[in-house]
Amino acid sequence: MSKKEILSGNQSIARGFYEAGGGVATAYPGSPTVEVIETMKEYHEDIYSEFSMNEKVALEVGIGACYGGLRTMVTMKHVGVNICMDPLMSFTQSPVDAGFMLVTGDDPGMASSQNEQDNRILGKFANMPIFDPSDSQDAKDFVIKGLELSEEYKTPVMLRITSRICHARSTVELGEREEHMGPKFEPDPSKYCMLPPHTFKHQYTMKERIEKLQERANDLEINKLEEKGSDVLVITSGICYYNFKEVCPDVDVFKLGMVYPLPIDKIKKLSEKYSKIIVIEEMMPFIENELKLHGIDCVGKEFFSFTGELHSEVIEEGLVKLGVIKERQLKDTSKDDTTARGPLFCAGCPHRPVFDILKKAKVNVIGDIGCYTMGLLYPWEVLNANISMGSSLGIIKGMRLAMDKQGDDQKPIVGVIGDGTFFHSGLPGFANLKYQLTGEENITMIVLDNATTAMTGGQPTGESYHMDNMGQDMSVEDIIRTMGYDDIQRVDQFNYKEAKKAIVDATKRKGVSVIITTRPCALRYKIKETPFEVDPSICIGCKTCIKTNCPPLRMKKYEGFDKEKSSIDPNQCVGCGICAQVCPVGAIKRKKESK
Repeated sequence: MSKKEILSGNQSIARGFYEAGGGVATAYPGSPTVEVIETMKEYHEDIYSEFSMNEKVALEVGIGACYGGLRTMVTMKHVGVNICMDPLMSFTQSPVDAGFMLVTGDDPGMASSQNEQDNRILGKFANMPIFDPSDSQDAKDFVIKGLELSEEYKTPVMLRITSRICHARSTVELGEREEHMGPKFEPDPSKYCMLPPHTFKHQYTMKERIEKLQERANDLEINKLEEKGSDVLVITSGICYYNFKEVCPDVDVFKLGMVYPLPIDKIKKLSEKYSKIIVIEEMMPFIENELKLHGIDCVGKEFFSFTGELHSEVIEEGLVKLGVIKERQLKDTSKDDTTARGPLFCAGCPHRPVFDILKKAKVNVIGDIGCYTMGLLYPWEVLNANISMGSSLGIIKGMRLAMDKQGDDQKPIVGVIGDGTFFHSGLPGFANLKYQLTGEENITMIVLDNATTAMTGGQPTGESYHMDNMGQDMSVEDIIRTMGYDDIQRVDQFNYKEAKKAIVDATKRKGVSVIITTRPCALRYKIKETPFEVDPSICIGCKTCIKTNCPPLRMKKYEGFDKEKSSIDPNQCVGCGICAQVCPVGAIKRKKESK
């Protein structure tokens, strides 16, 4: 009897790669795919896996492993593919001998992302076949099938998975690992050197292999037709398949496992049998447009939302409009009342005092991507621009130039960037910030060094070594100093007054000043010291401490006092002491250890 386990989509991807004899897996951590590599590290030691410095490097490591004969997987969130597009667009011209799969975690509804880009379009743009699993079993199976087709057609392939499937769990049938080793690297400029004249012939190579795959798609077993005898046909893939089945189980459905290239001949033949073809897909009308490009009449996005997840309720609403079902049966969950709860920094987060200082300093702050992106939310609301990883350095330079041109050269401007983002894509920005300035511009950059990539769960960065001896030594300060910066200070932001003075003084100086804050992530390193407590007889209820937005702090009624006073939950307090330092009357003190 075969063994079965309940796995998440991410765990299933890792399992599929293991069973397929995968050799090297690389990634940059980003929701929703972080657990793929974490699962590799925890359960599949046969596979070399790493969190690389950024997606471009992850892809390049993967390209080398693939060229060397190892089955390779590279994972990232959807916007990460933008970072590796440069090598990707040339790499997909290469005819590969060992299987190569790029996993992209798309995020319909933007649960934890800055945009909702649909990477099926990038997959087609890069001439890659695209697989779109509907559950954990699909996720595992499509990894294995995708790598097989990658080698059969000598093409890199894309596995596109969405947040819901990444984190949802379902039963998966497990198989055994089959060791796989491709051919050793043999130098061949026509295959591995993407310059003319070699590239010319590969334009034809890519076109021909997509055409062959389109033909193969017609009888590919992961493209499944389910017939119920209806006169309409629904074409769908991914999580939409199960959401549709929940609403309308008795309609014929063509479930696509490979969404590019499509089985066009088969769908053309099917279209003669049905009165209407309905395409149900999340985000862009990718499948719908592909069908229409081939002259296949169908409907889709005019009845279903172009953004967000297509839950069963949304699909049901569209099917009612189409007349496929007569009336709605599902309750619209959007009408349920829930308690609003916004994202917030963890208890003891070292970013909190920095944003408190910046808010009180009332300076123009340029943000970046990481936990500290929450600095743009209530109660901080100090970030005035936030675009993508590493962009703060370029934006601050351009904005400084604009402010100076408009006569605002006396107004300070501050940028923030974490150590993970510093190594990801901040280094070129720092180099460019130094280059071509006169040295008179007033710019302050704060590197929020918490020694981890905190937002995605605490993966190591190039600076983590000094906390847990992972990797080799790299110092943010040494790197910046080597670039030629000399106005650099390291501050302990839990020493609030000194940190405030250092930051405020830096914003008043001409030239580029760099502040490196040094407290590590409280959550990643499980930091907890003796908690603080409030003396209600001293507290004046001014809420200055509450405004630091630390989770253990709240207002409450004390016995014997009419007015609400501040209080601290000792179970949440990690003892950072920022509340005590901002209290104007000294009402907050470290709790005395019980004897």
